[in-house]
Amino acid sequence: MRFRNTLACLLATPLACIDYAWAVGDQADAKGFIDDAHLDMLNRNFYFRRDYEHDGVSGVGRNPYKSRDERSRYSEEWVQGLMINYASGYTRGTVGLGIDAYNYTAIKLDSGGGRAGIRLLPLHDDGEPDDSYSKTGGALKVRVSRTELKYGNLFPAVPVFWVNQVRLFPSSATGFMLASDDIEDLHLDAGHFTAKGSVDSSNNDDALALDYGLPISIRSIDYLGGVWKPTERLRVSLYGSNLKDTWHQYYANLTYRQPLTATQSLSLDANVYRTTDTGKQLASTIDNTTWSLAAAYKMQAHTLTLAYQRVDGNEPMDWPGFGTMGGGVALANAVQYATFTEANERSWQLRYDLDMAAFGVPGLTFMTRYVRGDHIGNAHSDNTYYTSRYRYPEGSDTRHWERDIEARYVVQSGTAKDLSFRLRQATHRASTGYRYADINEVRLIVDYPINIF
Repeated sequence: MRFRNTLACLLATPLACIDYAWAVGDQADAKGFIDDAHLDMLNRNFYFRRDYEHDGVSGVGRNPYKSRDERSRYSEEWVQGLMINYASGYTRGTVGLGIDAYNYTAIKLDSGGGRAGIRLLPLHDDGEPDDSYSKTGGALKVRVSRTELKYGNLFPAVPVFWVNQVRLFPSSATGFMLASDDIEDLHLDAGHFTAKGSVDSSNNDDALALDYGLPISIRSIDYLGGVWKPTERLRVSLYGSNLKDTWHQYYANLTYRQPLTATQSLSLDANVYRTTDTGKQLASTIDNTTWSLAAAYKMQAHTLTLAYQRVDGNEPMDWPGFGTMGGGVALANAVQYATFTEANERSWQLRYDLDMAAFGVPGLTFMTRYVRGDHIGNAHSDNTYYTSRYRYPEGSDTRHWERDIEARYVVQSGTAKDLSFRLRQATHRASTGYRYADINEVRLIVDYPINIF
């Protein structure tokens, strides 16, 4: 079911999520509005702690409502979430009609005003986190052949408009979304959205914004694109978007997997974004090309990945944001904490994955990676917004690195089948002047999905 794929994507890395392209069923196989309905529930327990180094008590991810002396030197939130998703079937006939609906409820287990601010819970004006909150929405849907149109509160996940999926609940967007699989081996997407809902908000009608959180409101975004799979080994993606009066953004991706032996393979993944300002230039002047290239060698249970990423432009790579959090982006070095997308930045990554199924423990996996970025500078930028907030003078030698470690186990059988435990640790360090703080963080996520009917 598509909902289970969505849940998997919520816990996946950004590049893995692209494999979950919206698959459209055939209207000829419609079983009816009630007969083909599905109700799923995900119980999610999320613990998140972030420690700030060098006595840092302010910066990214902190409580904006508390004064400096009221903030702890760490952020900590522990929340229990219940995510209920309903998808009706389609009525029979040439044109099928249906509805989708969801209700997400969060209950605070532990946090406080001095420790809050990492977006598992919304904050009151006094800086105290809510004891509970909920997020509710729905959509109407129409299907003809293998083409589906939806309108309502949706979760787009295309490279040029991607909801945030790394907190307790995903962010959302309000508008139209079209997907089609009518052409063999070609998946097409189109969308028009006019509002958003943040990861820690009950609203679905807030103005669109940017990942950098610039003080602007954007009226709408439109996108068009698709994924072509001419063979099982090769996939090509092309997308374009228009963020009204802000920018045109284009994206291309090529992935290829080459088996070497029965137990070995080599995979290549190339991504490129091209962004140029348009209209009223709400985010000022932009002329940016950002790209990444990753190569992964797999041998039995082991996978070794090397990646290189480059920002060509005096403005940073930016993408649509969702209030308190940015959205997703399909770049190799956009990792757990930092995205390595500052102006003119270059970065490389070394990653190792281990699948313990080969050693008799199916469902248990490990990952570790190290990413290092340098060559950051925007001294020659004419953009008034980015440079006023983050200035990297010429010759400043700004650089940073991040190390991530992750362990995950998914129960394979029995009454607890699909119960998963995911432990994530990140360390980030940077030279003076970099916009993100030095941190150590731990996230523990326990998920238990249940298919009710």
